[in-house]
Amino acid sequence: MLLGNYRFPGRYGPEWGSGGIFGLRYHNGTLYFTLAFEAEAHFIDMKSSEERTYDFTLVGDAPTSGGDTYNAVETVDEFIYFGGWVHAPAVYREDRRILFHNKYSHVHAYDTEEGSIKLLWKESIHHETDWAGEVSDITYDPYNDRLLLAREDGHKNLGVYSLDRRTGKAEPLLTEPSPKGTRVHDVTFFGVGNNFTEGLRGFRALDLISGKWDSFKPGKSVDGRPYERPELGAMSSAYNRIFAFVRGGLFAGNPYMGEEFAFYRLFDFPTFYAPFRVNAINAGGGILTAFNAHHDATYRRNPADAGMGWDFTNNIVGPSVLVYIAPPMVKIVGTFGARVTSIEKMDGKILIAANTAPNTGAIEATPFDTGNRDIVVLDEKVLQDRPPAVSFSVPLGLLRKARKRTFGGIPLDGYRSARAIFYVKDDVKLKVYEYDLSLPGETAEEETLDLKAGRNVVDLRTFSGAVSFELEKEVEGRVRIELL
Repeated sequence: MLLGNYRFPGRYGPEWGSGGIFGLRYHNGTLYFTLAFEAEAHFIDMKSSEERTYDFTLVGDAPTSGGDTYNAVETVDEFIYFGGWVHAPAVYREDRRILFHNKYSHVHAYDTEEGSIKLLWKESIHHETDWAGEVSDITYDPYNDRLLLAREDGHKNLGVYSLDRRTGKAEPLLTEPSPKGTRVHDVTFFGVGNNFTEGLRGFRALDLISGKWDSFKPGKSVDGRPYERPELGAMSSAYNRIFAFVRGGLFAGNPYMGEEFAFYRLFDFPTFYAPFRVNAINAGGGILTAFNAHHDATYRRNPADAGMGWDFTNNIVGPSVLVYIAPPMVKIVGTFGARVTSIEKMDGKILIAANTAPNTGAIEATPFDTGNRDIVVLDEKVLQDRPPAVSFSVPLGLLRKARKRTFGGIPLDGYRSARAIFYVKDDVKLKVYEYDLSLPGETAEEETLDLKAGRNVVDLRTFSGAVSFELEKEVEGRVRIELL
């Protein structure tokens, strides 16, 4: 496999901070991705190495910006369907704001046989500060031969829409905001809720045969402790279950099989560390996705939020990790920098799109993308290799600010050495919850340890699967978790 040196420093693309490389998809000999915020769709013929780029000017006038920031892509027959949002034209103001009059949600079709692009659908509400729901996911309905669009990020026209892939006619099916969906058996599940605030509040399931909708609640955590703000980042299916990857862990289950959804705590920290603005793919019968260290963040401190917004989004407690889900195992298979934006398989390789910088806030817009983005090529054997060394460092004061006691969800599978070093100001009891990703979910085992003021080393080799932690009271200090 020959792939060019795909490294993209920031260029003109007015928006909030940095976008990334999104929508990686290899189909019918063509590799596709969109570069945001420059609004460049790339199509590479892997046999001839010929590359086409498209600037989204079928949507509106240049200069354009945006493209896609959620990996909205699907393939059917010879077509690659790619969606998202785009400013056409982009309007940047020197008070560091973007005007949204020309922001459109879109779906395009790329014909891999003909090498042609068609604008299938676009929509805008032409408002100065608000926008129509972005297309954050596209799933194919093979029974009705239509595309199902998930739309959560926006102010109007949110929910699930059906899109006729021949006429481009869109119709609303569900009006609750939904960022992601996935098909299992003869049903497509969609997560519903508002990211950046409450997170996932439930699941809606569309029976593709009857057209009937059902509703399901997320379910409790296997460690018995509460979870907070489960913002939904990616969804996938395997083992006839759905897997919904959220801030703090994942939900897995299938109520149609009589198995309620269970929450498995993974990489749950008092920060915005989350599987956000990244996709999940099937690989080797399991699921491959990433939890990101720095995907969305405020740039300047705002006195009105007492530092919580800045602390929550800017404290870096660990690297971004590539995670392979093969129940009951959860295995770390890669460590990366600020964030992973897209994942794809191609010719025995795994393509990882990464970025050095996050999305930022509404009053922190720049006329150019602020990140450095690239594509890293891994061999598929990383799924079977020993996991890489990784460490996490969590200030315990952040738990107090977040009013949080339980954290962690550290997968131990494959590691020969693992320890947690607690530096605490006072004596405190620590509960360690031990569990794995068994299907159906099993209640965690619990062990209580006494931590003394000072340095305490907890040998995690005496545990298996994954472990989460709970301090009996607020205490100053920090914990460093080392996996070798």
